[in-house]
Amino acid sequence: MSGLWFESVLLPSGWARDVRIVSDGAHIARITEGTPPEPGDERHRLALPGLPNLHSHAFQRALAGLTERRGPSQDNFWSWRELMYRFVGKLGPEELEAISALAFTEMLEAGFTRVGEFHYLHHDQDGGTFADPAELAGRIAAAAAESGIGLTLLPVFYAHGGFGGAPPTPRQRRFITDPHGFARLVEGCRRAVSPLSDAIVGIAPHSLRAVTPEELAAVLPLAQGGVIHIHIAEQIREVQECLGWSGRRPIEWLLEHAQVDERWCLVHATHADDAELSAVAARGAVVGLCPLTEANLGDGIFPGAAFLAQGGRIGVGSDSNILIDAAGELCMLEYSQRLASRARNVLAGGADGSTGRTLFDAALAGGAQALRGMAAAAGPVALPARAGLAAGAPLDLITLASEHPALIGRGGDETLDSWIFAGARELIDCVWRGGIKLVSGGRHRAHEAIVARYARALSRLRA
Repeated sequence: MSGLWFESVLLPSGWARDVRIVSDGAHIARITEGTPPEPGDERHRLALPGLPNLHSHAFQRALAGLTERRGPSQDNFWSWRELMYRFVGKLGPEELEAISALAFTEMLEAGFTRVGEFHYLHHDQDGGTFADPAELAGRIAAAAAESGIGLTLLPVFYAHGGFGGAPPTPRQRRFITDPHGFARLVEGCRRAVSPLSDAIVGIAPHSLRAVTPEELAAVLPLAQGGVIHIHIAEQIREVQECLGWSGRRPIEWLLEHAQVDERWCLVHATHADDAELSAVAARGAVVGLCPLTEANLGDGIFPGAAFLAQGGRIGVGSDSNILIDAAGELCMLEYSQRLASRARNVLAGGADGSTGRTLFDAALAGGAQALRGMAAAAGPVALPARAGLAAGAPLDLITLASEHPALIGRGGDETLDSWIFAGARELIDCVWRGGIKLVSGGRHRAHEAIVARYARALSRLRA
């Protein structure tokens, strides 16, 4: 069989030279190191595993750059949320699909090969239900099919407008469901993604402010052993309101009342204290960090160095999709730690450690866990013992533009340091997802058509 041949590849065991990868279609059949290319092989210099994007609200891509005008008072997450709600009120199914397809295409062009879509837009514009409760989830699945990205669909349970079962606001009407309706939605989501070869459906209680304890207990079994994601402790106000409601901080309350384990992804966890960090690390849950969005919204800085020092697991996501860039998320994560501690190479993992390599390895492993679950819960796709490029794993890989000035003269971990801190998304050359080459020369094969469709959708929304 023809294969792919690389001068240098990052494998789970480390950097390897003269590597030939042969697939059986969507998955890697075998990897041979120290071998010359064979006739017909496609040849490249540098290859890396594609990164998982563990937290996205794809529709928010259309808002990027439109919320940077200051309001009459100090802007923060809560004022941004009101602008987002106004936008949500206009979205129809066609617009949602077009925007999502663009976001997923840009993710592939930026080095992400699987996305966790935290999907909470369920109903029609007036809050009425569609004949198919998973109508909009089906649009997400269609966008994933069009772009080719791997999809972990996370239907969101959202019932309230604040802690203690506060009634939702009219602007939240498109999100709201109850446990019975949510069960139907999850079932519909599984049907919606069934045409996709390796899609996964988890569940996502939106946040403790949107779910009562009784509802949380009712919906968790719907995960059926799969992944569970939740927004938690993103803002100071959220922590204060949770204390007022329960006498506990959000993460503290969750750890006391739910069996948080390796299936869970705690998204943001920005305002975690030392005891919470230790407990989350001990439970093996992943913290889902979205550094570009967290910076854009002014959320705060997650105590990353303290968490990683305790063996904590992290991944990165693009969240509001203000800027889609896998390397950019990792760069912002490190830079936020530098600003907070007034030091350099904070997350490097010890003396002489490469910051880029440490960040990449952590995001690869944590993202794979958060989007595919542990091997026993991975569904029809058997996972290798470690995330990355290995026999039996999906053929999800990226190549870097080795002639770019940022990579000239670089090798090994310097490649990662230079991509993350000196090159970003413009260094992405080719991307394979599920064995299919979707990106060449940094451009998705359907880029023009997807952008044209997005432009028509945005024109309707802004009319």
